[in-house]
Amino acid sequence: MSSANGIDPSVPPSGTGCVECDEAGGWWFHLRRCAQCGHIGCCDDSPAKHATAHYKATGHPVIRSFEPGEQWFWDFSSAQLYEEGPELAPPVSHPVDQPAPGPAGRVPEDWARTLR
Repeated sequence: MSSANGIDPSVPPSGTGCVECDEAGGWWFHLRRCAQCGHIGCCDDSPAKHATAHYKATGHPVIRSFEPGEQWFWDFSSAQLYEEGPELAPPVSHPVDQPAPGPAGRVPEDWARTLR
């Protein structure tokens, strides 16, 4: 995988949480990182599904898990999972002390019932 296929290893992540959820005061289940521009969005199990929305809006096809200990990539354009890929600019996950779901203080008590 390379920048020609939607990955730019030199770009750092946009932050430690989902950009759009943070702006709207929302919450997420797990986080995903755009491997091309570094945008952090929430996964498809999250209420807002911002990582997929980012792909649809930009055409950036590859995401990487932004969860501690996970290194997999997903290519939206081919619907293919890659267990590993190139090293991306740090940090490679949200802070370990940041809960999932998160962020702390914005997750509703009945969060599990809202997941698909």
